[in-house]
Amino acid sequence: MNSVTTAELVDLKRLQAWMDEQQLGQGSLENVQDLAGGTQNILLRFERDGRSFVLRRPPAHLRAGSNETMRREARVLGALATTNVPHARLIAGCPDEDVLGAAFYLMEPVDGFNPVTGLPPLHAGSEAIRHRMGLALVEGIAALGAVDYRAAGLEGFGRPDNYLERQVSRWQRQLESYSDCAGWPGAESLPGVARVAEWLDANRPTEFTPGILHGDYHLANVMYRKDSAELAAIVDWELATIGDPLLDLGWLLATWPDDEGGQQTTTVTPWKGFPSAQELVEHYRARSERDLSHIEWYGVLACYKLGILLEGTHARACAGRAPKETGDALHGKAVRLFERALRWIR
Repeated sequence: MNSVTTAELVDLKRLQAWMDEQQLGQGSLENVQDLAGGTQNILLRFERDGRSFVLRRPPAHLRAGSNETMRREARVLGALATTNVPHARLIAGCPDEDVLGAAFYLMEPVDGFNPVTGLPPLHAGSEAIRHRMGLALVEGIAALGAVDYRAAGLEGFGRPDNYLERQVSRWQRQLESYSDCAGWPGAESLPGVARVAEWLDANRPTEFTPGILHGDYHLANVMYRKDSAELAAIVDWELATIGDPLLDLGWLLATWPDDEGGQQTTTVTPWKGFPSAQELVEHYRARSERDLSHIEWYGVLACYKLGILLEGTHARACAGRAPKETGDALHGKAVRLFERALRWIR
């Protein structure tokens, strides 16, 4: 971990004093190490008094809403404590920005691995294990979608009223905002963007049952157990809200590689053995009371939403505010998402 991060973003003396106040162990913080993982937020693992902790806080350059995002993440992790949803257990949250210069929280470490960064020999060597990994992935969001968010203490965590009706217009505005980026070729560079929006508005489900939505559910945002094909934890809850949980399944379908392992937005090697997209849907159907008759719509919405999000980096790159190589790569992914959406609505 570089000295700037240690000294400026996580003042260990102030953290230790705060932990004293919270009665979270005694003595100094030991074995401090930076964790690979979140590309935006700081993850710091350390030990105190024989217990391991992971601290999560926003990056050095705070964005609008960074502190509120930390508070929301801590709230949803705390709400999941008594559920069967795989997650890192919350130890304590600090909404006060004065302790470390930003809101943060402490959670228990997760003993697992992310499949996108590489499979251990057990998982790489067995198609049956990889098939089970795909099914376990679906079971994670089926369990999340079944949680009674009010009973879990998440009343007011999101705005479920008119959630589906707001989606297309909200992301249309997002796309239009990119016109401020000089050099961006415009929305026309995304194939069928207007047609997809029209189809979504014309085919929108008329009702849904609100629940907890992860908001960015795919293979890069889960960790698996090292000794089995089961989920160890769902991670990166920064987009969690109360909405239609079927969008999480749609997001998984939008990002799922094709049957040959062709890249969509996430890649795992080797791919052979993972379930097909249709198997994912049927596995979810068997474990949920939700109506999946419009699941294609949720997949198309996920393509639309994620494609527009990725295009934002391309627009900034065109204006010189992000690396060109990154912008070009994400534009390619956005194009593939819209091409997939067009195939689904034909």
